[in-house]
Amino acid sequence: MFADALFLRVICAYVMRLKMKNWFLYMIRCKHGKLYTGVTTDVERRFVEHTRNNKKGAKCLRGKAPLTLVMKKKIGSKSMALKIESRVKRL
Repeated sequence: MFADALFLRVICAYVMRLKMKNWFLYMIRCKHGKLYTGVTTDVERRFVEHTRNNKKGAKCLRGKAPLTLVMKKKIGSKSMALKIESRVKRL
């Protein structure tokens, strides 16, 4: 019986880890020195989307190449990442 309870706890913890993705705050510097701040679960994928000038990248970064990823910081939850992004954008 104890083994069954332990097994269930391990499975639940594993499922929770799958659901809770790590969120990152990132900053990109444009050609003219302007900074762009965003949040994502995959910084490398998101940076590629910005640099390809396709519809998945931010409109404000189109035509501003070359772009440089200057910072990425693991935040944890999406909620906290969005709060920090909002504070950074107010600076």
